[in-house]
Amino acid sequence: MRILVVEDDPILADGLKVGLGLVGATVDLVGCCVDARSALAAHDFDAVVLDVMLPDGSGLDVLKEMRAVGDRTPVLLLTALDEVSDRIRGLDGGADDYLSKPFDLDELAARIRAIARRAEGRAAPLLVSGELTVDPAAMSAVLGGAEVPLSRREFAVLSLLMERPGIIRSKGEIEDRLYGWHEEVESNAVEVHVHNLRSKIGRAAIETVRGLGYRMRNA
Repeated sequence: MRILVVEDDPILADGLKVGLGLVGATVDLVGCCVDARSALAAHDFDAVVLDVMLPDGSGLDVLKEMRAVGDRTPVLLLTALDEVSDRIRGLDGGADDYLSKPFDLDELAARIRAIARRAEGRAAPLLVSGELTVDPAAMSAVLGGAEVPLSRREFAVLSLLMERPGIIRSKGEIEDRLYGWHEEVESNAVEVHVHNLRSKIGRAAIETVRGLGYRMRNA
């Protein structure tokens, strides 16, 4: 999952980047409305964590602009404890959820997973294809009752493919899920991750569609 965090407190922002990274997310950070607008215009994200109070305006304005142009990216608002009116305005303005500061990181991660599931049209927390089950919350995969050891990026690739089995995911789309703005991407990184996954879950599980990308075979 690739997440945009819009937060002007550098300590909190860095903590979110590290903490969400530990549960498998790729996190990009910006600290103001202007940079948030630029990031949203240039990249696709699976979710946005949006602070309401920003140095150059309100996160609610960014949210309003997103929804006005049809951007349906799930948004979780971060608000101060006593800003009830902002929470109401945010939810009525298109936010998918909110969390008051201070907050628990595990709860934040769970809420992000929930709004991302709803955006994908899924209710079930697990991803299942035949005998393969992926648990995004636990970052675990089980095949035929046995746990499959996966690296963080292997897990990210597998989760992306299993979110919509049968749908082709391009190499660029997979790279966007795996790597943030300042991370170097080796030219064959996706191919290596797919090769490693096939060795662990079966070669036939992931199909190469020449010139287009990869897809999970429907079980």
